[in-house]
Formats: sequence, structure tokens, C-alpha cells
Amino acid sequence: MPNKNNAQLLGTFFSLYIAQAVPMSFFSTALQVMMRQQAFSLTTISLLQLIKLPWILKFLWSPIVDRQCMTVTDYKRWILSSEIEYAVLILGAGILRLETNIQLIIILVFLSLIASATQDIATDALAILSTRKEQKSFVNGMQSMGSFGGSLLGSGVLLMVLHHYGWNVVTICLSGFVLLALVPLLTNKNLQLLHAKEPTHRAKWNDIIWFFTNRTVYPQIGFLLLYYASIMGLLSVVRPYMVDLGYNMKEIGALNGIVGISAAMLVAYPASMLIRRWGAEKAKVVFAFCILLATVYFTLMSWSTPTKPWLVGGIILLWACYGMGTVVVYTSAMFCVRKGLEGTDFTIQIVITHISGLLMTIASGRIADRLGYNGLFCIETAIATLSLCYVTYFFCRARRSQKHITKPHDL
Repeated sequence: MPNKNNAQLLGTFFSLYIAQAVPMSFFSTALQVMMRQQAFSLTTISLLQLIKLPWILKFLWSPIVDRQCMTVTDYKRWILSSEIEYAVLILGAGILRLETNIQLIIILVFLSLIASATQDIATDALAILSTRKEQKSFVNGMQSMGSFGGSLLGSGVLLMVLHHYGWNVVTICLSGFVLLALVPLLTNKNLQLLHAKEPTHRAKWNDIIWFFTNRTVYPQIGFLLLYYASIMGLLSVVRPYMVDLGYNMKEIGALNGIVGISAAMLVAYPASMLIRRWGAEKAKVVFAFCILLATVYFTLMSWSTPTKPWLVGGIILLWACYGMGTVVVYTSAMFCVRKGLEGTDFTIQIVITHISGLLMTIASGRIADRLGYNGLFCIETAIATLSLCYVTYFFCRARRSQKHITKPHDL
């Protein structure tokens, strides 16, 4: 593929992925702040995390997308309709008054995230089917950059815009941004499925269950459960850890929200280049070792009060590892899909990582309360060590013997 077409392909998927991330990141952050300003209880505010449920449960309707999409035009139609619904629902939430309609706004945001999750299913399947093996890591680099870039804009920059211009202006701009992100897709005439989908391979509901009955995917499932666990545990307590070290809200936002997320975004594309050069199996091992280094770093820091440069270095290392890990997880998931079920299988795998991260986040708080930060970081180090041993045994060993743990269809 010529460089110009390659750049157009990457730009198309980057636009679609960042369009998903910016509004979701903004709403999950801004609504917390605004509800607290209106004196909602912390218990009620904590329930706001339920608006992200569509992204956990999207595997339930992913077979519908796979079943209905047989051509590039079908995928474009699903992405376009989902994105328009996304924009309209955001606009609807924006014209309401926060002071009197907060419950209705939350409902509209929840519905908008259903549309966003549906767009993601179709986008992921199209990315799998329209890219060659050597291109997939680059597309996943764009996916990660879009996700982290969206988080940076949504939870950082837009909060400042909200402070100066108000809720209505920001949501109107968000709605326009979501629609604008469709332009690269609509103008990209070079998108095509590398292999035509066969009508006999239509997705069904029970395909979700059949995914787990194939023993060849068990090593991949173990990888998805373990790989993120230690990183998610650390990320969930970094902010409270900084509070206990004496940092204020502004410093925490700048270091963790801007410096950290920027580090994750900046390493995403170089990570995709390394995956293409080394292969996904070797990259899993190398990145798992980097994750282990991050957990050891925080464990050593927790033995005493770290200086600010040491803490900043730890935050950058932590988020950079998260960025690298995200790219290799997405790339690995793209190779572990069944023919005709690309959106369903990819979605199932990403949901597994979400569930693993959610469970680890909940557990980390309890462990830190009982054992302190040092005890928690030691446990995270043990999990990271287990993850490194796991990927070395199942994937690096398989690479040397030229055997594949999973049997993805040939894209």
C-alpha cells in the first residue's frame, strides 16, 4: 500500500477512536465535579461509574453488528448511524439545565455511550478486516493514541473550557467534534475488505459462548486477565497515594492527568513499530518486563517518602507501560478472531481486560487499606512477575517452535 493511502487509513481510524474517547472521558469526569458542586453524596456520585456499563456489556449486541455487516458500505453505515446518534444525544444533554435536569442528562449520556460502544464494535471489525497483518499494530497504535488523546482532552482541556464557557457551549462543541470525526471515513475511498465475508459465516448469539469452548483460546484469555492486572492496580491508587504524600489537586491533575496520559499517548505509536518489527509474541514478553519494572519502581518508592523527580519518573514509567501494553493487547486480540465474527471476538477479548481491570481496581483499595501501599505494591510486583512468566512460557516458547497458541483466520 502506498504511503499516502497508509496515512489515510491510519488517520481514518484515529479520528473514529478519538471521537469515542473525548466525550466519554469528559462526561465521566465533568459530571462527577458538577454533581458534587450540587451537594450530591459521594455514594451517589460513585454510582456514576455505571454509565460506562455499555462498554462492558457491548459484547451482548456485537453479533448483531457482525451479522448485518458484510461489506465496507455496511460497516460505514453502522459507524455513521451510531456516530450521528452519539452526537444527537450529546446535543440533547447539552441543551438541558444541569441544575434541574441532572437525572435526565445522565440518562442521555448513558444512551450516548451505547451508541459509542456500537460504533466501536463496527470500527474494530472494520480495522481487522481492512488491514494486513503487518498493518494491524499501527492501527492499534492509532487506537491507543486516540483513546489516550481523548482522555487527555476530555478530562483535562475540556474541563478548563467548561469552567470558562459553561456546559451548553462545551456539549455543542463535543457534538460537532463527533460529527467532524466522520469526515476521514466518508472521504476514504480506498477502504476495502481484504477478504470478502461469506454469508454462511453469519454471527449468532451463541457464538459468544462458543468462543470460550475453544481450548486454543485459553492461553489468550489468561493473557488478557493477567497482563493489565498489576498496572490497573497501580493506576487505581496513584491519586490517593499522591494525596497521602502531600500533593494538592492541581499537582495531581497535572502530573497524573497530563504528564502521565501524555506519556501513554506518545509511546503508543513507537510501540506499534516495535510490535511490527519483533512480532506480537516477543513484544508481549518485553512489555511485560517493562510492567514488572514499573511495579518494582513503586515498591522501592513506597519504603520511604519519594522526592518529586522520583515520583514523576514513576508516573511516566507507569503510564508508558500502560500505553505499550494497550497496543500489544489490542494487536494480539485482532489475531485471535474467527472468520465472520471479527467484531464479536475482538469485543469479547477487550471486555475481558475491562473486567480484569475493574476487579483489580476494587481489590487494590481493600488491600491498600489492610496492608498499606507497600504491601499492595509488593503484591502488584508478584502479579507482574507471574504475568511475565506466563507470556514467556505460552507465547515466546510457542514463537520459537513456530506454533500458534490461537488459530486466527488469515487476514
